[in-house]
Amino acid sequence: MGSAGVLLGLSVRLVGAPAAHAATPDGDLAYLRVLLALELLLADFEAQALASGKLGPRSTALLKQARADDLAHAAGLSALLTAAGQTPTTADDIDFSYPKQSFASQGAIVKLGWSLSRLALGAYLGAVEKLETAELRGPLAQIAANEAQHLSAFAHLRGRSLVGKAFAASLPIDLVSAELDRYEG
Repeated sequence: MGSAGVLLGLSVRLVGAPAAHAATPDGDLAYLRVLLALELLLADFEAQALASGKLGPRSTALLKQARADDLAHAAGLSALLTAAGQTPTTADDIDFSYPKQSFASQGAIVKLGWSLSRLALGAYLGAVEKLETAELRGPLAQIAANEAQHLSAFAHLRGRSLVGKAFAASLPIDLVSAELDRYEG
């Protein structure tokens, strides 16, 4: 399913279950906020990587597709937060920063993309495990599947196996939040 399909899936779920989102528990809202910040980080990283001029054709194609997907994820998460009565964070609310040399070469970009994709997959799996609102699990699991595809593509570009571990690691929200703090300027 393309990025538009993921967004459509989130929209359809929102229309089908508005009452469930009106009473979304604080813990679930915290996950949605952290995941939105992560998606905004991913989209910013991908934009900077594409602007770097350091990518070959295959890497450029991957980053363009990943950016479109991650922007769709961010839009879907924003819609979920809005439906729950929250004001979603936007890219203008966060000043991202990256380690030195992050965009100095294709290898550095791909390595950071792989690292951020691992973080994203773990974050979504952790959220799916811990969410109290059943209606949120499906959309977040769909995004996790897409993030796993991104991770596989970055692994391929790094010369690693396309298939990861049989049981991917899920990450707790506090660890994901701490990792995100590393990229705030």
